[in-house]
Order: sequence, then structure tokens, then C-alpha cells
Amino acid sequence: MIFPTTPTAPDSFRTRLREALFTPESRVAAALLAAAQLPTEVQARIDREARRLVVEVRKRRTGQGGIDAFLQEFALSSREGVVLMCLAEALLRIPDAETADRLIRDKLAPADWSAHLGQSDSLFVNASTWALMLTGRVMRLDDGEGEGVGVTFGRMVARSGEPIIRRAVAGAMRILGRQFVMGRTIEEALARAAPAEPQGWRHSYDMLGEAARTRADAERYFEAYRDAIAAIGRASGGRGPIDGPGISVKLSALHPRYEVAQAARVRRELAPRLIDLARQAKAAGIGFTVDAEEAERLDLSLDLIETALAEPGLAGWDGFGLAVQAYQKRARPLIDWLAERARAHRRRLMVRLVKGAYWDTEIKRAQERGLDAYPVFTRKVTTDVSYLVCARALFDTPEAIYPQFATHNAHTLAAIIEFAGNRPFEFQRLHGMGEGLYAQIVSVARPCRVYAPVGSHEDLLPYLVRRLLENGANTSFVNRLADDRAPVDEIVADPVAKLTALRAKPHPRIPLPADLFAPERKNAAGLDLNDIETLRGLAKDMTAALGGRWSAAPIVGGKAQKGNPPRAIHDPADRRRIVGTVAEASAADVEAALAAAATAAREWNATPATARAQALDAAAELYEAHRAELMALLVREAGRTVPDALGEVREAVDFCRYYAARARQDFAAPLPLPGPTGGRNELTLHGRGVFACISPWNFPLAIFTGQIAAALAAGNAVIAKPAEQTPLVAARAVALLYRAGVPGGALHLLPGDGPSVGARLAADPRIAGIAWRSRPDRDRYRPGDRRRGARHPRRSCAADGSRGPPDPSVPDAEGLRPRYVLRSARLRDRCDEPAGARGVRPYPACRSLPG
Repeated sequence: MIFPTTPTAPDSFRTRLREALFTPESRVAAALLAAAQLPTEVQARIDREARRLVVEVRKRRTGQGGIDAFLQEFALSSREGVVLMCLAEALLRIPDAETADRLIRDKLAPADWSAHLGQSDSLFVNASTWALMLTGRVMRLDDGEGEGVGVTFGRMVARSGEPIIRRAVAGAMRILGRQFVMGRTIEEALARAAPAEPQGWRHSYDMLGEAARTRADAERYFEAYRDAIAAIGRASGGRGPIDGPGISVKLSALHPRYEVAQAARVRRELAPRLIDLARQAKAAGIGFTVDAEEAERLDLSLDLIETALAEPGLAGWDGFGLAVQAYQKRARPLIDWLAERARAHRRRLMVRLVKGAYWDTEIKRAQERGLDAYPVFTRKVTTDVSYLVCARALFDTPEAIYPQFATHNAHTLAAIIEFAGNRPFEFQRLHGMGEGLYAQIVSVARPCRVYAPVGSHEDLLPYLVRRLLENGANTSFVNRLADDRAPVDEIVADPVAKLTALRAKPHPRIPLPADLFAPERKNAAGLDLNDIETLRGLAKDMTAALGGRWSAAPIVGGKAQKGNPPRAIHDPADRRRIVGTVAEASAADVEAALAAAATAAREWNATPATARAQALDAAAELYEAHRAELMALLVREAGRTVPDALGEVREAVDFCRYYAARARQDFAAPLPLPGPTGGRNELTLHGRGVFACISPWNFPLAIFTGQIAAALAAGNAVIAKPAEQTPLVAARAVALLYRAGVPGGALHLLPGDGPSVGARLAADPRIAGIAWRSRPDRDRYRPGDRRRGARHPRRSCAADGSRGPPDPSVPDAEGLRPRYVLRSARLRDRCDEPAGARGVRPYPACRSLPG
């Protein structure tokens, strides 16, 4: 079995969620538009209220504004806004003074801070600008710019006071951070929040921190949540989960392997912890909300929430809640699932509707993984429409859901007031944002809950950056609201009307993952390994592929040869298990392949480049059609994990399509060259003859295919020698290449070891070029080196050293490769990306062979 247990089939509601994930965005948008239509008089009331809110905010904001004004003044479209982003991302994580000074000099000195001084009515903005301007001015003056007394003074400060500068910049960042963080400790946050509560402000406290990477991290976050629940319960004074304060919990902070691949372990270890915290919150009489995570974790989160809802010790408690992200295509059917589960367990859930904070990550990951569709909408306006539709759905099930609406958008806010009528609900906003907007409507009768982060400034950074990205862009409502140049009509425009007017509902500048490299070539298709049904199908297909015995033998001229006596190929993960057998090439097989390839090389080179490209494109299609089979072989013979095996198949497919595109562009017709004297100059590219392709064991399909595809695309015949450890994968790949149209004379397979096969090929004069994987710590050969003893590849090329490898020789460096990590890098960037790649390049390192 590839998987320890077969994933169970989802229920009908969860199946609807899966279908929404893979439904084309245009169809989801059409369904949302149909559900979002309102009577004309209702829409008119919403428009009037939204306009009134915006006008009042602008009228009252003099001397106020906080982070809203700051984000507008230092928008991400400005150089200074980008500088602030860089500093907020990095400065407080840098452990040493020297590096911090260099960062300040690099980022602050070129920015024009003085241009922003006095441009805002906000005291907060001007105070921050003064600190940043001073630092930037000192950095420039230290470089010798300017004249007069100011220059001299600036140089004196720069020479004697770089620690002061560093503290000034850190102070400016802390001013920014204080606008987002309610307090460094839960006690400090509760004390700061208390004076606002009588006016209708409620709070939900979030203990800041990145997702747990170790068990110790998870223990620390768990204890922080326990302590916070106890403190919040004491401050609540029995007001209950709706009228009193609450807590927001991130599940990824409670387990270091919060991922679908570890689903069984997560359910076993994390579910009891979630229930433990929920029981404590119930006893304390406070609300308990599970925060939203990335889209790939939604199914796992729902499993844990279902387990918590079924816990007898939580029966009758209406303080359990969760966040729903409207930018996900699954948001609307998710609300149906939540309502059904709430009714089944005879309780009411608190549902916080948000628009979403991981949009850029969701887009990037879907593209990297070659998924069929994006889990989120590619247009902001579609998210706004989705939010309105979901809001109406929340109001439709008052017996099952207590609605909570997190928004800073005046139109959305006005629409919710209209939808609500006399039904109970609450607004929510981020601490430090939206004060001016909500100050007009908040009262004891119409409360607003503040999402209040708690933690140190260092813990703030990942959260802060998400908020800056989310609200600092030119298209954000927060940014446009504070910008007097933005027309009110534009700010309060009905998103339903805007989306209806768009001919293309998906964003035209965000192609689907399959079209990333269009029109040149198609991206390699991936699989969503976080989808249960995908995993079920993959498990079935991979298991079926391993039902028989696999074999490999020399192939010369398209026909299998007898070769040497066969030997068994063992599974490296379990040496007792035999995957198949291989008959390695004999000396006669090597000679036969050399003779056949030399004869066929001229004919293959004469084949039109478009036909060669067509064969490689067909091979890519066959690789994808036999993906599960290839993955099963990679797992069993090469010891790859399932994600690694998928990544390697995708890379092999990309190699085929990349080199097919190069063949069409570079080999199909002469390339015109400049003719300064008026003559006609053309460059034509042709194959060199026979290429030996010697591939390594650690990429037995990707590099094996890449070397062959490059040589074939250029018009060369190929003799391929796979690694001794992985001949079965190679044999299956060659069989698919034959089916794709590569003639037997143009491609030959010689499994065997280096001295018996590789060295013979490299030393033979009929070999016109060689592609191989070098080891910097072992291979001393350099192209053109004819010295005795030059090792290549892994062995000397000829026993007597009389001839070095042929030119061109195309090595691909192997061995340990250092990864350089900046001191300011976030923990998730240091850990998640390398771990996520697991040794597989996300994109092919395509390299062209000389023609």
C-alpha cells in the first residue's frame, strides 16, 4: 500500500465543498450573481447609507486616522510604502546591530520621506514620518550628500549615533506595531480594551505567533491559550460568549504537523487539545473561535471542528465558533455544512465571515502545484459579491448560526445593516483599523467586536505583513477611503453591478496554472494532494500499478536484448521487497547500441524539428496519462515520497515540453543574423551525432528524461544509461517515449554500472557528446581536459586514459548545495519552503544542449 490507510469518502455536504473547489471561477461567479440580486429600492438604501458613512468618515478624520491614514500615505505603490514593508518584515528579527544598520542604510536612505511630511492630518502619520525622515536624512548625509551646517551636523550624528538611529527606526516600527497589537500580554490587552467596552466594543483576543514548527512550540502556544482563556474569563464577569470577550485560536499553532499528510496523527493528537481548550472556554463563559487557515487545510480543520461539536462535554454551549473566508469558492456551500452540523448537534455556532488574508499565497501555491483551478477568486470584486451572498445565508439560519461580520468596507457594512432587519448579529474589525467607519454606528444595541492581537512586536510581524498587503494596496477600501482623490461614487460602487459588467469574470492577467507558460507551452499538471477524493483515486491507481512484476533490459533499435543474467531490484525502504528485475547490458549490447545509433543519427537529424517536437509533446501527454504508474515506480524503486514522485513526474513533463518548444523555435528554420554589409546571414542548428546520456539515481525520471529530451530535440540520437539503482523507471520512460513517436534507432537504453557501460560510452569515438551528472567532491574532469586520470563520470573515461570525454560535455552539478538564508528571513520561509520542496525543483532547470 502507498498510503497507510485508505481515506474515507466524504459526506454529501463535504462533496459539495470539493466540487466548488474545482468548479471554474466563471461558473461560481455566475451562481453568486444570481443569488446576490436585490430589489431596486433595497439597493438604493444600501447605496445611500454607504455614501453617508464615507462622507462622515472623511469629515471627521482630522487629527485622527491611525493606521488607516498611515496606509494611505505610505501606500504599497510608493517607494516609501515598499520600504516600510521591507522594514516591518525584517528589522526586528535581525539579531545583530551591524546587520540592522546595513538594512537601515539600504532601505531608508534612498526614500523621500520629507515628501510625506505634513501631507496627512493624522498626528500618528506625521510622528512616524519625522522618525523615518530623520533616519533617512542622516543616512544620506553620511554618504556626503548636501552642503552647509546641516551636512556637518548630519555627519556628526551618523558617526557618533548609529545606535540612536537604529533605536529611532525600531521606535517607528513599534509605533506602527502598537496600532495593530492590543498589548504585549493578555493582561495588558484586557486593561487597554476595558474603557471601550461600555460604548459597545467587544473584543476577541488572538495570541500572536507563527504556526508551530516543533512540539515545544505547540506546547508553548497551548499554554498561552490556556492562560489567556483564564484571564479573559475573569475579565468577562459572566457576560457570556456573545456580550463578553472571547478568544481566537489558530489550529496550526497547536500542532507542528498540521497538514493532510499527517491527518490521522493530527486527529489523534490535536483534537483532544482543541476540545480541552474549548471546555475551558465553556467553563469561563467566553466565546471560542477557530481562526481560518490556508485553503489546503480546510478539510482537516472541518474534521477537527466536527469532532469538537460531537464532544458530549461541550453539549449545549453556543460559544464555539469559526471563521469562514469569502474569497474561497467553497464559502457558500461551507455555510450550508456548518448549519447542518449545528442542527445535528443541537447548538448554535458563532460564524465570523471574513474576506480572507492569504490570497497571494493561495494563488502562488496553486500555480506552483499545477492545480486545475484556484481555490480563491482572482478578482477582489468577486470576493465582495461572495461576501454579500454568504452574509444573507448566515441570516437565513438564525437557529443554527450567530452571524459575525468582519469588514472595513462601507458598502458591505451598509448591506449587512439592510439584510439584518431586527435579527441579532455583530460587526467585527481589526484593532487599529476602521475606527472612523464604525464610530458612526457602534452602540450597545449595535456592537462591534475588535479582533485584538496580543504579543511581542517580533510575533507581530507575520500578521502585520498580511495586513499591510491586504489593506495597503491601491485597490483596498481602507486605502481609498482615506484618499480624498478617490471619488465617493467609486468607493461605494455596488460590487454586484461591477461584476455583472465584467465580460471576463476571472482576472485576465492571472492565467490558470495550466496556462502559466502559454502560448509557448502548457504547464505540467499537478494533483491536489490535500483533496480526499484525489488521494483515494491516486491510492487505487498506484496500488494497481504495483500489482505485477516490473523488468528492464537493454533496448537496441527499439528491441529488447537478452543482456546479462537478471538481478533483483529491491525496494530501498524495505529491502525484503522485490520490485522487479533488470538484465544489465553486456559488452555486445553496448557495441550494438553504438553502431545502431551512429547509423540512425543522420536520419533523425534530417527529421523536421517540428516532428521531433511533436514526439516530445506526445511523450509529455503520455507521462501525465501514466502518472500514477510512474509515481508508484518512483516510490518503490527510488524510495521517493508521494509528493516527491509527483513533483518528479511534473518536472519530466516540463522538460519534454520545454525542449519541444526550443526545437520549434531554434531548429525548425534558419535563424537570421545581422548583415552589416548588406549580405544575408543565417544560422542553422543541427544535431552532432550520438549523445550518451548518463543520469543519476536521485532524479531517475526527471533528469533521465531531461537529458534525453534535450538531445533528441536538437537532432541527436541518444544512448541512455540510467543509474544502476533505478533501471525500472528508465525502462518505463523509454517505452513511453517510443509510444510517443521517437524511433527505436534514435533512442537506445543500456542499463548497467559505470565501468561496464558509462566508461565504454564516454571513451568511444562515435559518441559526439555526453550529458552526465557530476559530483564536485569526486569528479575532477573539466571539458577539454585530456589528462590521464581525469575522472568522468565517476570513473576514468578509458582504461589507459588515452582519450577524455567528447566535446561538448554537459555536466549538471550534483552533491550538497548550500542554501543561503538571510538573518531577517521569517521562520516559515527558512523551514517551510525547503521542507515543502523536499529536494524537487518546483520548476525544471531546463538546459539546452549544443546543436
